[in-house]
Amino acid sequence: MLEITRIREEKDQIIEGLKKRNVDFSEKINAIVQTDAAWREVKKELDDIAAESNRMAKEIGQLFKEGKQAEANAAKEKTNVLKEKEKTAKEKEAQLADDLQKRLYEIPNVPCAKVPVGKTPEDNVVAATGGTVPTLPESALAHWDLAKKYNLIDFEMGVKVTGAGFPFYYGKGARLQRALINFFLDQARDHGYLEVIPPFVVNQDSGYGTGQLPDKEGQMYHCEVDDFYLIPTAEVPLTNMYRDVLLNESDFPIKVTGYTPCFRREAGSYGKDVRGLNRLHQFDKVEIVHIEHPSKSYETLDGMVKYVENLLQQLELPYRVLRLCGGDMGFTSALTYDLEVYSAAQKKWLEVSSVSNFETFQANRLKLRYKDKEGKNKLAHTLNGSALALPRIVAALLENHQDEHGIKIPKALVPYTGFERI
Repeated sequence: MLEITRIREEKDQIIEGLKKRNVDFSEKINAIVQTDAAWREVKKELDDIAAESNRMAKEIGQLFKEGKQAEANAAKEKTNVLKEKEKTAKEKEAQLADDLQKRLYEIPNVPCAKVPVGKTPEDNVVAATGGTVPTLPESALAHWDLAKKYNLIDFEMGVKVTGAGFPFYYGKGARLQRALINFFLDQARDHGYLEVIPPFVVNQDSGYGTGQLPDKEGQMYHCEVDDFYLIPTAEVPLTNMYRDVLLNESDFPIKVTGYTPCFRREAGSYGKDVRGLNRLHQFDKVEIVHIEHPSKSYETLDGMVKYVENLLQQLELPYRVLRLCGGDMGFTSALTYDLEVYSAAQKKWLEVSSVSNFETFQANRLKLRYKDKEGKNKLAHTLNGSALALPRIVAALLENHQDEHGIKIPKALVPYTGFERI
């Protein structure tokens, strides 16, 4: 959520910056400014009433002390009028504050200067590439056929037991999943991340804190009886650990990682692009989260991208890094890099990670602050990234590493799988 002080001071720059998202937010921003002005006016009225009430209380006390009871009682009648004015003003102030908060929730983050202008994924900029696209034999299969051939993943059983997008993993397919999770967690630990096992459901405050609510409410599974949400990503519980926290500058950088299943309704997704592991309602992912000093956050973002690149290199997968254009960015992000792997059997790029800097957007919602050297409280920067999401990694591993004898396991994974080939 954008800070109201920033909107007051930089209204025109914010309106101009948001144009990168290909939407004109001028009307909404102007409405926020007007609502804020009305709220501040009522707030001043309340302050004036409070000052007048204090003045009259002293005056009444002095009148009683001087034995002027009639005058004191007359003055008390005036204070009753003030109390009524105060009650009306408080109701108005609360309504305006609520209206202002709702309006602020509707405004996305302002893209940073590095964000390319564009409307669709075709306008994203390729920032880096790595690995080699393999030449597959003519008999090469897509991962859903490989999964069936080697009894690794059962999509039909998932439909039977739950529904589409909830597959079963068997034998070496299950062991490959577990191997990837452990490999990713060990890599994160070795790079200084604190491993956390968080809850897989969160409350409404947590959803608002990281920006899933109200923007993505329809994409989350909601447990209505308890008013809990199944997490769409570990970003939500991991970042909310620092909600309502005041840090010291010496606490930076904060680096946490966690494995969780992720649950997404993916409403409206259908067709060939969702076949097999390409898009699931439940999937496994290891997430990395940084809480950072504002002066270091973009340096940290670059380091996070390099870290995810290294994971893909160890998995021997061809990849590319995309700097997302304004029209393809998420609601809360100031700058996002997507990392994609090439699926040789499907002949397409598959997104496996998004790494984003949110600047102060989440921290403002979370009330996540730090005390600077002058003793002032300032908002921290938050960042996160997938490191990595498993489904499309598994799809690319199966497809790209297949040969006439089966599927070869990358060398870095063998200590975790316990086998070199499927």
